[in-house]
Amino acid sequence: MATEAIAAPATATGGPERRRGRGVRGDENLAGWLFVAPVIVILGLFLLLPILMALWVSLTDWNGQGSPFTSKVPFVGADNYTRLFTEDGLARRDFMTSIRNNGYYVAIVVPAQTALALGLALVVNNRMLKGKAFFRSAFYFPSVTSSVAISVVFLFLFANSGAVNALLGVFGVDGPQWFADSRGLLHLLLGAVGMDTAPAALAGGGPFGLSWWDWLSGPSVAMMSIITLVVWTTSGTFMLMFLAALQSVPVALDEASTLDGASRWQRFRYVTLPMIKPTMFLVLTLGLIGSWQVFDQVYVMSQGEPAKTTLTPAYLSYRTAFRDFDYGSGAAISFVLFLIIIVLTLVQRRVMADRDTDRPRRARWWRRRVPEGSPS
Repeated sequence: MATEAIAAPATATGGPERRRGRGVRGDENLAGWLFVAPVIVILGLFLLLPILMALWVSLTDWNGQGSPFTSKVPFVGADNYTRLFTEDGLARRDFMTSIRNNGYYVAIVVPAQTALALGLALVVNNRMLKGKAFFRSAFYFPSVTSSVAISVVFLFLFANSGAVNALLGVFGVDGPQWFADSRGLLHLLLGAVGMDTAPAALAGGGPFGLSWWDWLSGPSVAMMSIITLVVWTTSGTFMLMFLAALQSVPVALDEASTLDGASRWQRFRYVTLPMIKPTMFLVLTLGLIGSWQVFDQVYVMSQGEPAKTTLTPAYLSYRTAFRDFDYGSGAAISFVLFLIIIVLTLVQRRVMADRDTDRPRRARWWRRRVPEGSPS
């Protein structure tokens, strides 16, 4: 009886009192942090810490001698940034020239590589196509080849006596000097109609140290050769992304629109494109980021020439830091480029999101109710 009396309180409360403090969830959280701690430490040491160090360098006048974290290095604050936008001089002119060149580069490369990648994905996704594995490998092969090796090959192709000019000569066209002509395409078109010099209204008064005539020059023929190379080498990777998205589109949806009398273009416009819109946003975002970071092709093929018409912010940052030994300005250019990429990516995301919410819902004619009792 005494034993039962002693054990009674324990059984009334449902057993021994449970240990207070961390429970099972707390142990899981601790184990999770222990597992990810090595990755956090590695990323912090080799990614976040160098970014913070570069940010500090952009606020100094470090010339590469010794450590940038000593009191001997002059601290200049935001002077390296203001010199790129407000102070007249070679630094601002070169930076704005690189922004102009990269702007034309982005405006051509991103739509071209996206359209080409989507077209190739539609081709290899065709159920009637034979030899799909061969075509997928052939289209994707340039993307896995060394960009430096392909750039060297393109140098021979676009040489004055190269294969491209030889092919143009077959059709009676005198090919340009691809890496020696600094005129932009718009200037060349205007020159064909007799406008070889800048009009008085465009000769001056442009923003950031460049005239309106300079801003409206268009990409040079040298930049067009680099654009051709980049579009050819990057479309294969984006083709795989589009192909994965196309294969996830329900076949029944396409067949239902066909039975409703939709043409091939209507099926593509109102069925396929809305279904692959997340992939479209991914491809456009990656293309935008990559096109603003172009460096290796410029380094191998032109190094910013002729007359700085292929100069890009990424290459200018490298040249300023490692050739001119002005590491502060070089780091400042890289952070301005980082902000440009972030802003444009957010704008692109906002634009595509607005289309989803604000565009009126239409073209629902291809969605039919399945009669009850019919097989789904």
